[in-house]
Amino acid sequence: MDFIFILIAFVCGLSIKLTGLPPLIGFLLAGFVLNYLGYESNSTLDTLASLGITLMLFTIGLKLNIRDLLKREVLLGSSLHLAIWVVLITCCFYFLMILGVGYFASMTLQTCAIIAFALSFSSTVCIVKILDESGEVKTRHGKVTIGILVMQDIFAVLFLVVAMGKVPSVWSLALLLLFFAKPIWSIVLEKAGHGELLPLTGFFIAIGGYQLFELVGIKGDLGALIIGMLIAGHSKSSELSKALMSFKDLFLIGFFLSIGFTALPDLNIMLTALALCFLLPIKFGLFFSIFTRLRLRARTSYLSSLVLGNYSEFGLIVVALLVNMNLLDKNWLVILAIAVSISFLFTSLMYKNSHNQYTKVKSGLKRFEHPNRLKEDVYSHPLNARVLIIGMGRVGKGAYGALNNVLYNEVWGMDADPIRIAKLRKSGMQVMVGDGEDADFWENFDLSHTEIVMLAVPSVEDISNITQQLRSANYSGTVASIARYEDEIELLQKAGADKVFNFFTEAGTGFAEESLQMLAMSQK
Repeated sequence: MDFIFILIAFVCGLSIKLTGLPPLIGFLLAGFVLNYLGYESNSTLDTLASLGITLMLFTIGLKLNIRDLLKREVLLGSSLHLAIWVVLITCCFYFLMILGVGYFASMTLQTCAIIAFALSFSSTVCIVKILDESGEVKTRHGKVTIGILVMQDIFAVLFLVVAMGKVPSVWSLALLLLFFAKPIWSIVLEKAGHGELLPLTGFFIAIGGYQLFELVGIKGDLGALIIGMLIAGHSKSSELSKALMSFKDLFLIGFFLSIGFTALPDLNIMLTALALCFLLPIKFGLFFSIFTRLRLRARTSYLSSLVLGNYSEFGLIVVALLVNMNLLDKNWLVILAIAVSISFLFTSLMYKNSHNQYTKVKSGLKRFEHPNRLKEDVYSHPLNARVLIIGMGRVGKGAYGALNNVLYNEVWGMDADPIRIAKLRKSGMQVMVGDGEDADFWENFDLSHTEIVMLAVPSVEDISNITQQLRSANYSGTVASIARYEDEIELLQKAGADKVFNFFTEAGTGFAEESLQMLAMSQK
């Protein structure tokens, strides 16, 4: 890849970062800048883009539970949205076709329906990256969202089978044997150790899964995701995901750059792409209506719908197929590329302050909630929680262990990941499932006996949001948090944290010991 690619990507990414927006928007912009300067995509960039997507889906699979995909809100939610959206948007496009509006005039009823189908999908790459960076993959809304994305991937495979006649090989049935190969993966991961061989093992498994599914005529990206899910329960799955994180983020830059190389737009193309983007609020509203009718809470429905409110790169594949079959004008490929890029920008901007947005509008949104809650949405509350630790990862568990030796049953831990909580309960720890950024959760939580809340979550944005939710719930006790970098300390203090500990210089035990000192001082 030419150095100019790296230079433009760095300049655009840094410039956008300085404005407070996600760098991926800058990488999208860099692709169009390079295209404008006369550069073309090459095999190296395409390979990086493909590797980035494969690694991303594999690492997400490492965090998923197959049972989450079989839930009613995922199966019915994805199916109902697809059916209603396709009918509704097809009618809109057909009406524009009859009126002879712009590029719609050359369409047929068939192409109207296929493009509506393509626009029903949400971007796996964009959404998973946003959820991963905000640490919300394992939250309730994160799991619902990823479940919907996986179902959409399955619909995509079925479409390609019908449209391209790409029927999976009879050998695809042999993929079921992968469920019985889990002991082999366990041995391989254990023998890989903790050094440089571990990320190489991740590359081997992810790319191997991709190639294996491709060999039998099934979408390779889906294979990487499924292979990740099969080894998700292994004790080293979290370590493997972290080992691949930097590679994944670097390679994904290639994907975002490649979108800009599709083509350069003119005024008519831009106007058509913008018109498609005006449909995004409909997509959001449809998801929200379906989720609330399926008894999801207003907050879960709002956050899931908001992050799903974009278009997918899969739409480019569908349109390219129609163009090759001479069923659609080639300019539609450019239109979809622009619409997809704008939708990424829309999601990144809107989701950045999504939790604060919900707090402002929750009274109106909660009117749409179903009166009966799902089992997963009924949270228990601790008794005598003198100290509450939010985030039961490595630091949180270390702090819990040190504090429990002194305060015993007056220490509670909380995490948004129910699987992690279930494991900790089996080990005898007092823990509960809860999302610290959930305003509804804190409104129904009795904080009158809690003297210290310790925030042991990795994201500075999450810590800031949780601190704001605590103060909004009139919590007057001490808030202690961790920071990974020095420049985050001041930000967290401004957000309302009373004490901030450096993650790299003060481990969980030190975090707990200083918190005990503050607890003793509060009693004087």
